[in-house]
Amino acid sequence: MSHRTDGLRSLPLLVLLALAACQAPETEPQPVPAARPVARPQDDGPSQAELRKARAERNRAANAAASQALTQASLASTAQRDFYARAERALLDQGRLRRERVPLDAPIDEDALTRDFIAIALRDEYGAGGIQARDSGTPAPLRRWQDPVRIQMEFGAVVDVATRRAYRVEVSQFAARLAQATGHSVSLAENGGNFVVMVLSDDERRAIGPRLAQLVPGIPAQDIAVMQALDADNFCTVFAYSRGASPVYSNAVALIRAELPPLLQTSCIHEELAQGMGLANDSPDARPSIFNDDEEFALLTRHDELLLRILYDPRLRPGMSAAEAEPIVRRIAAELLAQSI
Repeated sequence: MSHRTDGLRSLPLLVLLALAACQAPETEPQPVPAARPVARPQDDGPSQAELRKARAERNRAANAAASQALTQASLASTAQRDFYARAERALLDQGRLRRERVPLDAPIDEDALTRDFIAIALRDEYGAGGIQARDSGTPAPLRRWQDPVRIQMEFGAVVDVATRRAYRVEVSQFAARLAQATGHSVSLAENGGNFVVMVLSDDERRAIGPRLAQLVPGIPAQDIAVMQALDADNFCTVFAYSRGASPVYSNAVALIRAELPPLLQTSCIHEELAQGMGLANDSPDARPSIFNDDEEFALLTRHDELLLRILYDPRLRPGMSAAEAEPIVRRIAAELLAQSI
């Protein structure tokens, strides 16, 4: 995983009306003819009907493009839809992809929450060159966002209008949940976002290099290579970046496979957006949590919300090491667990 203020000054208001009252008139004031009403200029902009028609035409064009892209999809991309549908069914049959926020069979305490935070927020899933780290990841400083997080959606041609709309609604709702959990500004943006979520087919993902370079100037070539060559077992991924050696994130990009069935799609939204906030690692000991590769839980749990709350607590600072952060994390964890669910 890798990473301004404008001010306004207002001028003092000059009260000019007092100048007119300084001197009394020498003659009787003459009546001033009433001004004739000025005709309102004609609005030459498009009417609501024209806007609706244009939007409908864009939607029809996008749906036609999606249908054509599906027809022209490679055998690999077509086969992946069946592969991920089977994968979702298999995980559900094994009792995984659970959706409870507070599972009764997985209580949490101060020690576990502190341990999980250190393992997930202060270690990296990927090492140098985008290579997946072994065991529990590589040590890393505490990282998080300082600027508001603006999530921008990007869709491949294979994604139809209804699916795009559903994605935007789901991501917008989850952004609000992240904002509530962290106390940090997180929202969906039409454009100009600093956290880009891309939904692409297998064919589109393999050709995404030039677009990634536009969206994240300076993105390492090895990260593009990782996303283009994403292993089939990886449903989705996220990379976050800072400027230089700063521990403050400035950009992030998440990739979600367009071939995923609904529950895996939602699970990817939860995990990759939450990880992109600064919880960069997974841990085999974290439970109940989406930050665990065992896929037991599909959706963000209360445990995970607490990790996000700890991460954005002002008592912690970006750049802290695990040794510096641990006693503060333990104190915050105890306070949070003492509060009602």
